Amino acid sequence: MSPDDHAIEALIQDYLDGLYHCDTRLLAQVFHPQALYATAAGEAPLFMTMQVYFPVVEQRDPPSRKGEPREERILSIHRFGDVTALVTLECSFFGKHYTDILSLLKIDQRWQIVSKVFHFEPAAAHAAA
Repeated sequence: MSPDDHAIEALIQDYLDGLYHCDTRLLAQVFHPQALYATAAGEAPLFMTMQVYFPVVEQRDPPSRKGEPREERILSIHRFGDVTALVTLECSFFGKHYTDILSLLKIDQRWQIVSKVFHFEPAAAHAAA
């Protein structure tokens, strides 16, 4: 594996750790400040900036504190040239199963998430499938 592959995998681990612990300081290290957070899986399409998203995360009761098991899996990592990558992964928190599509750019020699587009469904519905 190349240094970039290792860096992307480390970024994804930090991302998942940040979600599991609701740690916005860690999430701020992996998301570009201008990143977009978006889904159409709820009642209406939802778009957030990091300035809006991080306070939402800070209000959550972390899955780690509740002792929820970690359920996460990287489905794919695709690099396009030296500065662009796309990661798809699955994870379950808060009674929901998420599929995340993360767009990454290498900016100032550091990989950063520039968009998180995701789908979710109740975890029970996913488990039954």
